[in-house]
Amino acid sequence: MTTLTEAEVRAAGLDDWRQVERLLCTRYRTGDFATGLALLDRIGAAAEAANHHPDVALGYGQLEVRLISHDAGGITQSDVDLARTISGLAAEAGVTADAASLTVIEAGLDTAVPERVRPFWAAMLGATDTGADVQHPDGAAPNVWFQVPEQPTPSGQVEQRWHLDIWVPNDQAQARIDAALAAGGTMVDDSHAPSFWVLADADGNRSCICTAQEAG
Repeated sequence: MTTLTEAEVRAAGLDDWRQVERLLCTRYRTGDFATGLALLDRIGAAAEAANHHPDVALGYGQLEVRLISHDAGGITQSDVDLARTISGLAAEAGVTADAASLTVIEAGLDTAVPERVRPFWAAMLGATDTGADVQHPDGAAPNVWFQVPEQPTPSGQVEQRWHLDIWVPNDQAQARIDAALAAGGTMVDDSHAPSFWVLADADGNRSCICTAQEAG
């Protein structure tokens, strides 16, 4: 099964949906729980018919849906087809999508020797040590990846060890950045845009706004 590129996903014309990291995501504002539950029931029936199943999270007034072809490790035509079906069901239900609120968070840890600490964090999170990162099988906790800093101290310590990678839809990145800057943040590095931007809070703590696009 062939995965689609970020450009191919955008070209599919799925107005309700955005690629966030390796996921095809939407969040519907349902207004109340009953409407969301009814929509979820119809999505479940469509997923069974397609033999392709999304991850869903139902709350009061909202329903989030995430699609990925796990066997392919990314978004495939099967995800696009089911997304299009779900958009039709949502339109029939009279609910609208809210792309601006979509977020996927990963945690990054700076360490001189990743293999020394990776098993610990897998055990702490009840997750799987893949040999490269730590992944939770059902998404109950953020994935953790490990980065060797360019200039660690002799002890292997760095000024800031943990940071967040905050994945957002491509068309929402600038709004997130503008809001963070207006809230007292500073831009540290934008040389990798539109793939990611490094920002810091007023105390100098750094994290990244990330999109599925390649760096320019």
